[in-house]
Amino acid sequence: MKIRRPRLPRTRTGQRRLVQSVMAACVLALLPATWLYMSTADRLRTTADAPRTPVAVVFGAGLWNGEPSPYLAHRLDAAAKLYRAGRIEVVLVTGDNSREDYDEPDAMRAYLTRHGVPGTRIVSDYAGFDTWDSCVRARKIFGVDRAVLISQDFHIRRAVALCEAAGIDSYGVGVAAKHDVTWYYGGTREVFAAGKAALDAVLRPDPRFLGPKERGVSRALAAGR
Repeated sequence: MKIRRPRLPRTRTGQRRLVQSVMAACVLALLPATWLYMSTADRLRTTADAPRTPVAVVFGAGLWNGEPSPYLAHRLDAAAKLYRAGRIEVVLVTGDNSREDYDEPDAMRAYLTRHGVPGTRIVSDYAGFDTWDSCVRARKIFGVDRAVLISQDFHIRRAVALCEAAGIDSYGVGVAAKHDVTWYYGGTREVFAAGKAALDAVLRPDPRFLGPKERGVSRALAAGR
């Protein structure tokens, strides 16, 4: 069975309409990314000028042989730096623990304790399966209403926009990373993820797992005062 190739318009009018359609499709595809950029322009900080905030949220970024990947380790390093500087009081680590042999939050906790953050100041969210789920659970389950978010620079705008949509007054610390294959993959992925982020912000679906409220953050804050 022969597959027919699509025929390009032969008339000038048809060609002009094709070009206009392609341009319109490109504009629509880039609208979500533009929204992310514009809506978070005044919400990005560094570890040096991040506002003093009770809670920092660190998003999972994969494990290598049970240990935080280099990208995740850089995020955790930034959280530990903010804690040592007295800019945050509690770290909420949120990641994937959907199967018994893969536990991002516990690996993140262990890394932070090795880098000077007391275990009593670390709270774990084991159902942060994606950015939206992490933001919604931080607000609805852990009662976080203001936070510094920590992720790589290519992901931080989406994290801030989604946590704002979930009801968290958010500032983002974008951790710099080497521009390797993983960085370019992450940056490219964000262009497509922006569309889902826009839908999540508008439709506000429930996360994959919500569950009962937890007092881990409030207890950790109270213990330190």
